[in-house]
This record gives sequence, structure tokens and C-alpha cells, in this order.
Amino acid sequence: MQRADAHPYMPQPVRLERVERLTEKESLFVFPRPQGFGFTPGQFIMVGLAGYGEAPISISSPPSEKDMVELCIRRVGSLTTILHKLRAGDTIWIRGPFGRGFPTERMHGKDILFIAGGIGLVPLRSLIKEVLAEREDYGRLTLLYGVKSPKEILFEEELELWQKAGVDVRLTIDRAYPGWKGNVGVVTTLIPQVDIDEDNSVCCIVGPPVMYKYVILSLGNRSVRGEDIYLSLERKMKCGMGKCGHCQINSIYTCEEGPVFTLQEIRHLPEAI
Repeated sequence: MQRADAHPYMPQPVRLERVERLTEKESLFVFPRPQGFGFTPGQFIMVGLAGYGEAPISISSPPSEKDMVELCIRRVGSLTTILHKLRAGDTIWIRGPFGRGFPTERMHGKDILFIAGGIGLVPLRSLIKEVLAEREDYGRLTLLYGVKSPKEILFEEELELWQKAGVDVRLTIDRAYPGWKGNVGVVTTLIPQVDIDEDNSVCCIVGPPVMYKYVILSLGNRSVRGEDIYLSLERKMKCGMGKCGHCQINSIYTCEEGPVFTLQEIRHLPEAI
């Protein structure tokens, strides 16, 4: 197999080891980790099929898992619809990894507040599992996770395992649902419920663009500094190469300079959030 680091723009084939349906729209795709395939949580790869094009997909597994790479892909368009028809043994093409991920080394010794909206848990899963693999290097861990309904909760069994591993996991759904006994409301309704050490906390946020503004305002009320707030703008990406301009925000290209930014880095860019 060709080395993954031979050239970042050269596609290489990988054979799917497993395809697992997670929800009505999301499936988990697992393939052996190519030789030399190094990445950080929050980075993405380009996934393609001949005749159907390619799309940027965030890596969902942590770097500490050396044998396999996992991608959680939502069925939203023509390419992802075809991907969802694949089974173990089928081949996809990948390029990358690309972009800038979460700087875990800057989080050592600090409390981490993870805030995920919907499929935003996918890239955060890579970060959470990597942090748990080196649990002694970090302080308190809290996950606030919001979805529209219980049917959309991803990695439900893992959420329970994370809770047992010491992560304070809190879930919420947008509207009341039969049988749901947990919090009801958008994810920002969970923020006042948690204790945040403003001098020793970092916040990592991934979700739909509409969520960011309100999460940032809520964190501002808790006096969390902009340099301690990390956001992934991965939904703005397209080609992964800085060529198509789809992810351009003023003078920056999200796929090259991100997708992970601190709030301090992008607060002066009105189109970013």
C-alpha cells in the first residue's frame, strides 16, 4: 500500500473493514490505518469514489488507535448516498489528512469543556478519546451534547463509557419527546448547569454554524477568554486544497488554516460565525 504521507494530494485506495449503521442518517466506516498516516484530532480527509467525486470528512477515531481509522458519515447528498450503500470489502479513495486540528498539548493540565451539536460530536469524538487515552494529563472533563431528538444521539454506548471514565456527560434535546426524562432545550441551556474554572478551562466547540454565536455569548457570560475557546469550522470546507474558494473567509482559507481556530483568531472576521 502506498504511504499516506507520500503526497497529500495523491489519492490512495483503502478497503473497508466494517460499515456500521448508527442512526437513520449516519453510518460508521472503518478501514485499516495506512502506513505513515498521522493526524491530530479535528483534522479531515477527502473521501471519494470514482465517478461520484469526493468530500471532506472529519476523522472520528483518535490518533492513539494505531490499527484502524473511523469515519462517521451523514447521508446528505449524491456522494454520501452512494457511500452508504457500500459494505465491508468495498474500496474508497482517500487524500490527506489536511488542516489544523485541536492543539492537545496546549490543553495539558486544564479542564476541558466539550460542546457538541448534532453531528459535531464526530470530530469531538476523536479529541475526547485521545484525551481519555492520556487522562492523567488533563483536569476535569465535561461534555455538553445537544440533538434534535433521542433518535439522533450518536455513539450512545460510548457516551456511557465516557461517563464511567470520569467525563461529566450531559445531554439535551431541542423539544420534548415521549419517554425523554433528560434536559429539553438547545445546548446552551446546559452551560449554566456546569461549573467552569474560568482561569483553567478550555472549551472545544463543534456543531452547526447557527449554534456558535449563542454558545460563544453564553461562554462570554462565564468570562471564558477567546484564546481558550476552540471552534471547528469544518462545515465550510469543499476541496481541501485551498483552490475552490468555497471555504474562504475574508483572507483565510478554512481548509488550510483551520478547520480549528481559537475565537481570538477569528473574532475580527464577520463571516466566520
